[in-house]
Amino acid sequence: MRVVVQRTKEASVTVAGEVVGKIEHGLLLLVAITHEDSEKDVNFVADKIAHLRIFEDEEGKMNRSVLETGGQILSVSQFTLYGDCRKGRRPNFMAAARPEQAEPLYDLFNQKLREKGLRVETGRFGAMMEVRLLNDGPVTLIVES
Repeated sequence: MRVVVQRTKEASVTVAGEVVGKIEHGLLLLVAITHEDSEKDVNFVADKIAHLRIFEDEEGKMNRSVLETGGQILSVSQFTLYGDCRKGRRPNFMAAARPEQAEPLYDLFNQKLREKGLRVETGRFGAMMEVRLLNDGPVTLIVES
């Protein structure tokens, strides 16, 4: 499982002209699932992200989590994170899980974040999406299981 984590002041995702997910202060998550991923990977990554200390405290140090700051999550499925560009000019997406495997794990990941008390908005799995974000920092990290 691979997730690009971006600290945001605001973010939204639009499908066919309709805003389907929108947050203010929090994290935009671009989420990819690979063939070997399981519930164990989902639990690890959800816990890591919920407690990742990437928001400033009173002294300006990155010492607070999205949970501690009352931030929100915008979670967007993004199989292209497993695109292999080492050969040729067209990415190979063979490492990305098929939708029938990836979608249930993606849904479980979002559920696990909600169970931790986070407000989670999502895109629409498998759809062409427009993602807008105002990156805060910028702070961008990659979390993998």
